[in-house]
Amino acid sequence: MIRVLIADDQGMVRTGFTVFLSAQPDIEVVGEAADGRQAIERAAELRPDVVLMDVRMPVMNGLEATGELVSRGGAAAPKVLILTTFDLDDYVYAALRAGASGFLLKDASATQLAEAVRVVAAGEALLAPTVTKRLIAEFTRLPGGRSPGHRRPNDLGELTEREMEVFLLVAQALSNQEIAEKLFVAEQTVKTHVGRVLMKLRLRDRAQAIVFAYETGLVRPGG
Repeated sequence: MIRVLIADDQGMVRTGFTVFLSAQPDIEVVGEAADGRQAIERAAELRPDVVLMDVRMPVMNGLEATGELVSRGGAAAPKVLILTTFDLDDYVYAALRAGASGFLLKDASATQLAEAVRVVAAGEALLAPTVTKRLIAEFTRLPGGRSPGHRRPNDLGELTEREMEVFLLVAQALSNQEIAEKLFVAEQTVKTHVGRVLMKLRLRDRAQAIVFAYETGLVRPGG
């Protein structure tokens, strides 16, 4: 069972998400929180696998709460799926830099929400298609962004030629299946390469890989 904590300042939203997700055979909603600070406290108490985190909440917003959850928990920290009604501002990059594993708009269908929970629980990164396009096209204007070539960690030298190839495709938000089709290899082979890339670069998941690739200048907007 995937244990989920729902953090949103609107009671009706929390109830709606809880009712739907609780009906899934592989998902259990273990608790709710009305603000970021409460989300951190409840996460420490309940140990969820995934936290559905709203962005705009009182006391502490979702981005601050995400950063604290990830930094406190280390490898044992829950995966955070950011839920918001906004896709036209700077939340995407800020959420990824804070350690979020996914970013989904609140107008997503109930089925998409359940699948998003499963995806981030499995260690994959998830970005709504419209959000992914904005992340790639507008990266350089976002606060906290880095100019190309800002840093190239020595860790990159540990990647084999094939691993680097896979890493660059991951950075473009391609799925394992899409990467497999591009490289003419089995999907399981891609999964193995991705795992090695994350381990060698000491990255938590694919979302961090996307941020890392842009900050090192390996991938550039529009290229």
